[in-house]
Amino acid sequence: MKYILLLLSTLPLFAGEINTLTPQEKADGWQLLFNGKDLINFRKFCSDANPGPGWKIENGILRKIGKIPGGDIVTKQKYGDFKLRWEWKISPMGNNGIKYLVVEERPNAAGPEYQILDDSSHHDSKVGPHRETACLYDVLPPAENKPLKPVGEWNLSMIVVKGKSVEHWLNGVRVLAYELESDALKAAIAKSKFAKAKDFEKKVAGHIMLTDHIDECSFRNMKILPGTATP
Repeated sequence: MKYILLLLSTLPLFAGEINTLTPQEKADGWQLLFNGKDLINFRKFCSDANPGPGWKIENGILRKIGKIPGGDIVTKQKYGDFKLRWEWKISPMGNNGIKYLVVEERPNAAGPEYQILDDSSHHDSKVGPHRETACLYDVLPPAENKPLKPVGEWNLSMIVVKGKSVEHWLNGVRVLAYELESDALKAAIAKSKFAKAKDFEKKVAGHIMLTDHIDECSFRNMKILPGTATP
């Protein structure tokens, strides 16, 4: 798969104070989804309740604590077109993910998922690359030579949605690109666990979800550049 290098100067890892916006980001319209202090922009999935105790903030880091339920959490706002950028690190044998274009009326297939995984030892990686880090979970694999850092180190990811075009980025490299509602996507979905999920391939305005797979996972520097909030 062809991929494009993105200048890391535009996506700094460990640069400056965490969970803040640079003057240029502010001018460009970026917003913090996680401010390092609270989860004011999130709520439980399919509920008005606050995130459960399995989500904990420590020293500016949002942790999904292993084996303590916190529930899937979603942004209070919906997004159509956007750029979402965040840093994450996963625990050994850990599994997590970020879903987008999330529709709460279909809770069993809420939206596409950018997979976060310990590719080296989690059983999902044994199923195939369509379940490894940066894939469109269970549907499309990322580039074979994606630049994934070892378990316990911070990775930088980005999701870009513009019209029906979607991109997954990992550590400055575009590792997956696909078109919503395309014949190619529909064919891939038909071979996945979402084959019977109505409208799973559709472009919609939806929430962004941080998933709770019980395993330990940490997040920081979660920022979004919103576009239109409608398809």
